[in-house]
Amino acid sequence: MNITIFFERDLDKLIEEINLFNNENDIWKIKDGINNSAGNLTLHLLGNLNHFIGKNLANTDFIRRRDEEFTVKNIPREELISDINSLKELVKITLPHLSEEDLKKDFPLQIRDQTFSTENMLIYLLAHLNYHLGQINYLRRLL
Repeated sequence: MNITIFFERDLDKLIEEINLFNNENDIWKIKDGINNSAGNLTLHLLGNLNHFIGKNLANTDFIRRRDEEFTVKNIPREELISDINSLKELVKITLPHLSEEDLKKDFPLQIRDQTFSTENMLIYLLAHLNYHLGQINYLRRLL
């Protein structure tokens, strides 16, 4: 499935962004008017994708703690990168095995009271990843 390539590319870009912070502590800093650090946005992306792709498509036992994605701080850079790499492997073993029929089925969860096909949900998740990836890039350059 071609969308796997885009998830892999963008998760690699997330690793690159986290590595480009000169000072590891800056991963957790915010500026006036900005609510979330790059670290917390990374935790949010990890939680989001592990929940929607891992738990709901790969049937992992992942339990999402969404509030903690925005409150936990100071996780070491190497742990964030390890978690992103684990997520990337999960994506690589899950998405290519979805058949055309699987992609046309309704995704197991609704988003804002709407039902999407699995294919459209994956596009939604990729767009969400890129939205926050852009925020992380911008915040890194601000700091």
